[in-house]
Amino acid sequence: MLPPQDAGPRLVAELEDQTAAIAAGIGAVGLVNVQYAVQDGRVFVLEANPRASRTVPFVAKATGVPLVRHAVRLMLGETLADLDLPDRVVPRHVAVKEAVLPFSRFTGADSVLGPEMRATGEVMGVAGSFPAAFAKAQRGAGAALPTSGTVAISTRNEDKPRAVALCR
Repeated sequence: MLPPQDAGPRLVAELEDQTAAIAAGIGAVGLVNVQYAVQDGRVFVLEANPRASRTVPFVAKATGVPLVRHAVRLMLGETLADLDLPDRVVPRHVAVKEAVLPFSRFTGADSVLGPEMRATGEVMGVAGSFPAAFAKAQRGAGAALPTSGTVAISTRNEDKPRAVALCR
């Protein structure tokens, strides 16, 4: 989602700094795809690839910055200064990217998830708030959000206090 909803300015700055260091360290020119995990305030790099990913069109659309055009110009020899990029783009809306998984569309598709991406596509929900953008993304991906019913939650005892707040 953009902008991040739970990441404070310090975490965002750390992710930006680490991404810049990784890109410089591998000599990337153009786009770099870095995936992070954050646990208990610690940042972990899951993978870094000097290539575009399916996130690029999402970020470009969410921010209005033509990332692919800029990356191509860089690869053709222009510099960052030549591109006249904005310092920072913070959208006034919230954009949520959601994967469209095959088992929601194709009967008999394996519903077991693993580390590999098995999405048959992605959708984007855009709204003025995270809940509304999330609901739009879910609807676009074909996932019906229930408006009533019962939910069963199972969690470790030490996670139960946080689980109650999360479920609300």
